[in-house]
This record gives sequence, C-alpha cells and structure tokens, in this order.
Amino acid sequence: MNHSAHLDTFARDHLPPSDQWPELSFDLPELHYPERLNCAAELLHGPPDDRPAFRTPAGPAWTYGELRARVDRLAHLLTDDLGVVPGNRVLLRGPTTPWLAACWLAVLKAGAVAVTVLAQQRPHELRTMCEIAEVGHALCDIRAVDDLAKAEIPGLRIATYGGDSPDDLLRRAAPSTPYPAVDTASDDVALIAFTSGTTGRPKGCMHFHRDVLAIADTFSKYVLQPHVGDVFAGSPPLGFTFGLGGLVVFPLRAGASALLLEQAGPKQLLPAVAEHRVTVLFTAPTAYRAMLGELDEYDVSSLRRCVSAGENLPAATWRAWHERTGLRIINGIGATELLHIFVSAADEHIRPGTTGVPVPGWHARVVDADGREKPDGEPGLLAVRGPVGCRYLADPRQREYVRHGWNITGDTYVRESDGYFRYIARADDMIISAGYNIAGPEVEEALLRHPDVVETAVVGRPDAARGQIVMAFTVLRPGARRDAEALRAFVRTELAPYKCPREIVFLDALPRTATGKLQRFKLRVAADAGGDRQ
Repeated sequence: MNHSAHLDTFARDHLPPSDQWPELSFDLPELHYPERLNCAAELLHGPPDDRPAFRTPAGPAWTYGELRARVDRLAHLLTDDLGVVPGNRVLLRGPTTPWLAACWLAVLKAGAVAVTVLAQQRPHELRTMCEIAEVGHALCDIRAVDDLAKAEIPGLRIATYGGDSPDDLLRRAAPSTPYPAVDTASDDVALIAFTSGTTGRPKGCMHFHRDVLAIADTFSKYVLQPHVGDVFAGSPPLGFTFGLGGLVVFPLRAGASALLLEQAGPKQLLPAVAEHRVTVLFTAPTAYRAMLGELDEYDVSSLRRCVSAGENLPAATWRAWHERTGLRIINGIGATELLHIFVSAADEHIRPGTTGVPVPGWHARVVDADGREKPDGEPGLLAVRGPVGCRYLADPRQREYVRHGWNITGDTYVRESDGYFRYIARADDMIISAGYNIAGPEVEEALLRHPDVVETAVVGRPDAARGQIVMAFTVLRPGARRDAEALRAFVRTELAPYKCPREIVFLDALPRTATGKLQRFKLRVAADAGGDRQ
C-alpha cells in the first residue's frame, strides 16, 4: 500500500486483513493510476469555467468554475473552521442538490472520508452507521437535520446548510483562495458506503480514491460512452453508489453536466427529461414500467441512454420501452461492495432478458458453493473480479463476500454459451423492492421494538409493479389489537419508509420445527400465494 495522507488512520486501520481481499485486476491502461491521487481534484479538473456542471429545475446552472470555487470554499471551511483533518469521517445528508454534491467533493478534496447517507433514514439507522464508522462530523441540509439531531450521536459535530441562521455553512463559506487538494494516496479510503446486510446490521463498504475513477473509466467510458454535451439525470439518491456514479462521478469525469432532482420519482422524471433535454437517464425497472403509461405526454427525444439497475430488468419491460421510445435500456448489475455496475451491455450488444457481459476491465463467472466454475447453462453464484473489490469496515462478513479471491454478490446467475449472464434470483434473504435492497432481519428488529409484537418474520412477496414487496408475519401479545396501519406507522418512525412492510399478516404463532427453528420457507410459500392480508 502507498504512504497514506490520513492523519486519522481509522479507515486504513479497519480494512480487512490483506489475505481476505479479493484479487484485483487492472487490465486496461487507464486503470494504472499514479500512487498519489485525489479523485475530487481529478473530477473537477479540465472543463472550462463557463461549461455547465450541475443543473436544477429552478435557477441557473452551476458552471464548472462556480463548482470549483464553491468546493474550495467548503474545503477551507472544513479544515480551517470545523477542524476536519485527513482521514476523519464526515457524514453527508440531504436531498439531491448541487450543494450536497459540492460537500461530497469538498470532503474528498480535503482528504477526509465521505459517508453519504439517505435523507429518509431514521435516527436508529443513523446512529448505527455513525457508531460503525466512528463519524465525528456531519454536513447536513437544514431540511434533513431533525432525525440526525434526534439520533443523539455522541461527539458528532453537525454543520447545517441551506438555512437562514448566521452560522449556516453557506453563510460562513465566504469566497476564498483556491484550496490545494490534499495529496492523498490512490489507495487512501475516499468513502464509506453503507449497504444492508441480510443479518440486519449495515455493512460499511470502503472505497479508495482510485476506485471512484475506476467505475467511470470502465462502465461509464465503455458502456455509456458519454460526451461533453450529455445531461445526466435519474432517481437514485447520492447515498446510493448507483446515484453517486450516475449523477456525480460519470458526468464530471466526462466534463458533462447533471440535472439534480430533489424529487425524482416516475412522475417527476418524464417532465424533467422533456424540459431539460436529458440525454442519460438512471433509474430502476419499476420506474421504467411506471413511466410507460405517460410517455405520450412528454417529449423524450433527447434521451440516448437509459440505464437500469437495482433489480432485475424483465424482458417485457425492456421490449415495451423499446417499442414506445426506440431506446434500448442498458441493463446492469452492480453492488455497493464494488461501487457500481460490472456486468452490462449497450446498443446492438443488448439481449433482452439478460444482464449482459462483463464490462471491460471486469471478469465474471458462475461458481458453486466451493468456488468451482459451473458449466454454461447451469445456475450458480455470480463471482466478480475487477479494479474495485469488497473491503468491509471491520466486519466478519468479509469472508462471506470474498471467497477464493472473487467477490460473491449473493445473486444466482446462469452464464449462457455465448457468454451472456442471465439473472435467476437472489441467493440470500435480501428483499429487492423497486430497486431498494431491504434486509428482512432489519425490518424484523424494528417491528420487535413495538411493545405489542412478540415475534415476527419478514419475507419478500412477488409483486408485478415493484418486483417484490416487504411482507411481515407477526404475532402480537395476548389482547393486543391487530392494527396493521398502526404497526406500519411505528416502523416508519424507526426505518426509512421504503423498508416499511406493505403487507402485515397476523398469526397466532410462526411455523417452527420440533426444535423451534423458524420455517421461513413456509412463509415464503404463503407470501407467494398472497397470505391472509391485513
């Protein structure tokens, strides 16, 4: 490893042992990065000052010159006023805005470690992530500060932006001299992205400065093939690496611009595409399906790239979108552990119903539980290797994800005889709903915090619109009222709303074996049949 610029060595100290790392491959010339590299400085370097960088539905676009100046102001504020030193973890929270993106770039330029979380996450979730990453600082949109304050995280220093108070971050960030980027090593940790684990406790995925550029120099460069005139937009927030790549890293690496939308559901995306002439769109299959019915109302002729990830893209959705728009949706599979998409295909190489082939710079194969490669046509575990690999923050689950030098994503796939990879199912208990990964045990723990809940089990139920929905089978204490809506309201105070059970089934007892082990498969069968919904 290169000599670190981090004065706070927490992140490097908590990397997994090197013998638990996946093997990395740097097959492409552009992946041979210098030993000293600050990815924020690289992303901001190059485009002329007057070229648009970030656009919003209201107000003028930020130019690259304005973005560079504002990032430098924030970086000076971080180090000079807030006392952030290289290696400190800085939590970022707020809706998708240019200021949130600028804060992310400033944290990295200052050599600190960005921990971007979702604006929907609740105090319990925020507290857990801050404990795991030992976060000491937070930059938070004033509109998203309440739950962060309620989390009562010991020692956390919160600076807010977007408000009217004299100590607001943006009022304190006066124009300043250029900020020289901290001379970070290419393998210094740049960000910690949290992902749900099937055991319920979130996992912190640590990524280096070179990793941030690697996803742009593989998937974006070779599959998206962006150019400076592109306008990127999409639904995933910056707290998801799908959104971070698609809305910040890829456009900046290409010298293009991004339209950042605070509200980015299907109802907002189509008018935004039409008004701002979006050319590259990132969202989940659920949104593409939902937008089909309203396509006639909007001019989407500016679109040239539509990217789908987060859940499997059904062939029927692909064909319906192609029929209506003439556009071929670029399907892809990525993972927070690997930062972005590693299997995909574009243009005439797309085959509906498959995910695609390994992105240039990446390798994939289908293996059995012992790591042996499966013959083409036989289902097995998807194993991936490339320039980015899984490095969990002090988590024993590193041994589960990385086996025999490969990253095991938790997906069951088939490799066809012509090299295309076809998704079969999740190999673990993760529920994927409208592109969100939801760990059943995390929802179970939230339900069990309700005083009337004695026991509960959460599974995914197939759903035509969302892929899966969260379904909870719940046993209440004797005499308690079976009020599903009250339980849902309680869970929404504990977890982000997308994790809340859409259906709750009340039972007198959960099915168990003679030795007391939960028979979860019986609940899945009941969920597939629809259950006795409440």
